[in-house]
Order: sequence, then C-alpha cells, then structure tokens
Amino acid sequence: MKIDNKPWFWIPLLNFASGLPYAIIISVSVLMYKNLGISNEDIGLYTSLLYLPWVVKPLWSPLIELIGTKRKWFLWMQLIISIAFLLVGLTIPTNGFFMMSLAIFWVAAFASASNDIATDGFYLLVLPEDKQSFFIGIRSTFYRLSMLAGNGLVVLFAGYLEHKYGDNTKAWSYTMICVGLLMTFITAYNFIFTPKNEINVVENKKETSHQSFGTIFISFFKKKQIGLILAFVLLFRLGESQLLKMLSPFLLDGKEIGGMGLDTEAVGIIYGTFGVAALTLGGILGGIAISKHGLTKWMFPMFLAMHLPIIGFILLAFFHPASIYYIYIVVILEQFGYGFGFTAFMMYLIHVAEGESKTAHYALATGFMALGMMLPGMLSGFIQKYLGYGNFFIWVFIATIPGLILSRFLVFPKDFGKKSEEV
Repeated sequence: MKIDNKPWFWIPLLNFASGLPYAIIISVSVLMYKNLGISNEDIGLYTSLLYLPWVVKPLWSPLIELIGTKRKWFLWMQLIISIAFLLVGLTIPTNGFFMMSLAIFWVAAFASASNDIATDGFYLLVLPEDKQSFFIGIRSTFYRLSMLAGNGLVVLFAGYLEHKYGDNTKAWSYTMICVGLLMTFITAYNFIFTPKNEINVVENKKETSHQSFGTIFISFFKKKQIGLILAFVLLFRLGESQLLKMLSPFLLDGKEIGGMGLDTEAVGIIYGTFGVAALTLGGILGGIAISKHGLTKWMFPMFLAMHLPIIGFILLAFFHPASIYYIYIVVILEQFGYGFGFTAFMMYLIHVAEGESKTAHYALATGFMALGMMLPGMLSGFIQKYLGYGNFFIWVFIATIPGLILSRFLVFPKDFGKKSEEV
C-alpha cells in the first residue's frame, strides 16, 4: 500500500511523537514532582530549565537541515526518548532521584527538540504547500492530543496506581516505564508508515546545498519585520508559560492554601475526557477556518479565544466552587480555546519560516518561542507563592496583553494559509 500521498496515515502519530515527550518532560514532570514532595519553587525553576533544549535547538538545526534525512533524524531521536523514559522510571525509587531524573529528562529534552526540528522539516518539505493550511490544524490537534494523553491518560494511570499501591514512588516509577514502552511502539509505527520516498527533501537540498551553517542564521535575521516578529514570538506565550507550570499544583493543592484539593486521578479524568474532545474540536475548526478564509481574518479572534478562558481559573481561585463540574467547564473552554487559537500561532510561524532553509528557520522561530516559555516559567513558582493563586491568575491574564497588541502590527499576505480554489 502506498502511504506517501496519504498524510492521514503518518501525520497524526508523527506529531503525537513530538507532543508526548514534550508533555511528559515539561508538564507531567511538574505533577510527578509535586506528588513526590518537591516544592512549587523548585518545580517552577528546575522544570522550566528543561525548556532550554528547545531554546537552543536553532544552534544545531542547520546540521539537521544539511546532514542526513529528516526521517532518519526523527526515528533515532524517538528511540533515544523511549530509552530515556524507561531510565527515569527506574531512577525514581532511588536516593537522589530528583537530580538524577532531571538529568535524564535533559537528555530526553535534547532528543525531543531534535525530533521536533526533523518532524517540522519533514512536514514542510514532503507535504504539498496547498495542503499545509488544512493539516496544520490536524498537526496542532494531534500534537495537543498527545499532550492531553500525557496530562490526562498518563496522569489518570498514575493516579490509579497511587490508589492501588498507596505508594506514589512506585506508582510514578511504573507509569514512566509504561510511557517509555508506549514511545517505543510509536517509534516503530513511524518507522513503518512515514513516507520513505523523500523526493521533495532531496529537491530542497539542491536549492540549499550552497548555503553554509552561518548564512542560514543570517538569512533568518534579515527577514522583513524581524524585530517585531521576535518580540511577538517571545511575548505571545508570556501568560501561558506561567499558567502551565502552576495549573497542576493549583488543582492538587488543598483549599486551605488556595488550591482546588483534587487528587491525581481526578486531574487525569478532567483532562483525559472532555478536555480531549474540546481540544480536538478546537484544533480541527481552527485549521478549517484558516484554510477557508486565510490567517488575516482569523488571527486576532483565535488569539482571543486562546487567552480569555484564563478568566475561568481566576473565578475558580477566588470562589472555590464545591462542584467539580465548574472545573470541567473551565477546562473545556480552555482546551477548546487553546486548540482553536494555537493553530493560528503555528500557522504564523510557518509564514516566518517561508523561503529557503525552512527547517532551520522554523526551528529558530520555535526556539525563540521556547525562550519565551522558559524564562517566565522559571519564576512562576516564586510569583505564585508571593501573590497567591487568585492574584497569580490575574497576573497571568494581564501578561497575555502585550502579545495581543503586537499581533495587530504583523504583516503577512492577506490570504496566507487559504486553500487554493482548484484544490
């Protein structure tokens, strides 16, 4: 069976393999360390440093651009990630597990960042351009679904094991081993089903083979509006970067210190059920909207849809409703808005990467995005402790405003992302 011209066979799990490691390293590790007794301040600081590989990945992205094939790169990186998660699971029961597991997560993070570079380049070069606007929504959806599989199903599984064994250490050790086995299966699937005929990749290399390591970087910083672009990319996720780090502690902490007092299993259920459905719907609708009308019409409304649901967490923090259904409503709105709005952001990054060396330039853009996630996230635990959860969420909402303002000054083709009429 020929798979190359059937992107539905390979795009979903290829992007799932990008999102799941990111979810485990950046998000699930927060909840895991919280349940293993690590403080909010240490969680915010040290797990935010795990963003660093995504920040500096542009330094080696030209190597992936010029050496080997994207397919070989992402398959090897996914294998390394699988082994790293297995090792984390074996490390958790040992003395000094915190620093040891962080070191292994660092290895996995570098492999995951490299996997992202190769996967993004593979998508940009193998999939025809007139299909990219539609499948950017599918990519974003399955990327986010993989994150919800981590934040939802993996957390739910860990919560089940916590109740079964009454031992958080054993529960999270077994959970991480299972995640490693799951990544091994996904790697094998991608080995079988991703396109092996990389004609488009080869043709692109003919166009860029004259470029040196340095000129690839220089050409990125010569792009029109580059100063505004970098400011926007750095600031757009200023609020979200802090929200993501403190959301799990907020849901788990007791009401006496401002949290919602949920257990691990409840958090997994919330994000693994209606959250998954809302995110899927939002991502698909976002991709369809852009493919029909272009990015210009939808960018600002989609960004608003992504940020406004933070108000729901402000209300939860101040009123602490007794019914868990209010938490479901807030999470559903947040996940739908994220799926809908983040599609526009990723589509804009594709525009930034347009031209020669798409893989390296896309990596540069996402590297700056990761920097904008890392630095505020490092401080999030200290800010939350100083402000308390209610005022912290107000601050997070205010922090979304600079990115929204800057987005109004971005210039790109009016119909960028719109599907061709003849297709």
